[in-house]
Amino acid sequence: MTANLSALNPAGVRAHFRGDPEPRPTAGLAPGYAQANLIILPQEYAYDFLLFAQRNPQACPVLEVTEAGRRDLPFLAPDGDVARDFPLYRVYRDGVLQSEPRSVEHLWRSDLVSFLIGCSFSFEWALQRAGVPVRHIEENRNVPMYLTNIPCRSAGVFSGNMVVSMRPIPGRLVPLAVTTTARMPRVHGAPIHVGDPAAIGIADLGRPDFGDAVTVYPGELPVFWPCGVTPQAAVMQSRPGLAITHAPGHMLVCDVPNDALMG
Repeated sequence: MTANLSALNPAGVRAHFRGDPEPRPTAGLAPGYAQANLIILPQEYAYDFLLFAQRNPQACPVLEVTEAGRRDLPFLAPDGDVARDFPLYRVYRDGVLQSEPRSVEHLWRSDLVSFLIGCSFSFEWALQRAGVPVRHIEENRNVPMYLTNIPCRSAGVFSGNMVVSMRPIPGRLVPLAVTTTARMPRVHGAPIHVGDPAAIGIADLGRPDFGDAVTVYPGELPVFWPCGVTPQAAVMQSRPGLAITHAPGHMLVCDVPNDALMG
């Protein structure tokens, strides 16, 4: 992380990435401010996805939904542009990843609806403030994320299994990590699983499906939280004609303080 980037406020971080620099994960940027996941869909799929999110609120806590064709974000980032302010995007066609552009301005259409979804990066400041280590920030890596065998509740065309993010936590601090994050349900809340990865269908912690592997020290337990990459797993499973998402770990840094999302 450059010194200049680490010192920027949310609007400054967004302006930095809008300037088309080298993309990087946003964990640790603008501490104390919320971050958000993204899925953009044609309006024909919007109701089905909204219902999918409502039925799976731990994995898909919706923070804001745009009007069709609008790129502004009145709640999360009033001066923001959903098509330009994420460090890196993913474009899926018929469920297949086609590209990872730094902007999707060139793909914009009048029927596109954006869903901004709570992100676990938002509760990491609270973990650190409570004295709980956050390993991927310590190691300057992207958070490890894994596909699981935990089924989501289907809605319309959307179905699939939950994606989780993992943070290794010293065993004595696991209760503190659970209670700290449980106070923030709008950014995934409490963990969904602690301990044996195989119990939720993860074969190898060293080979995440998204993000980077991190060190797990003796005496630590892997702790798994629902993850906002779950919509991408649903897109790959359900194969809508077009879906635009953030690249995992590359979030929108919002103007909303994390404290505003507690409770």
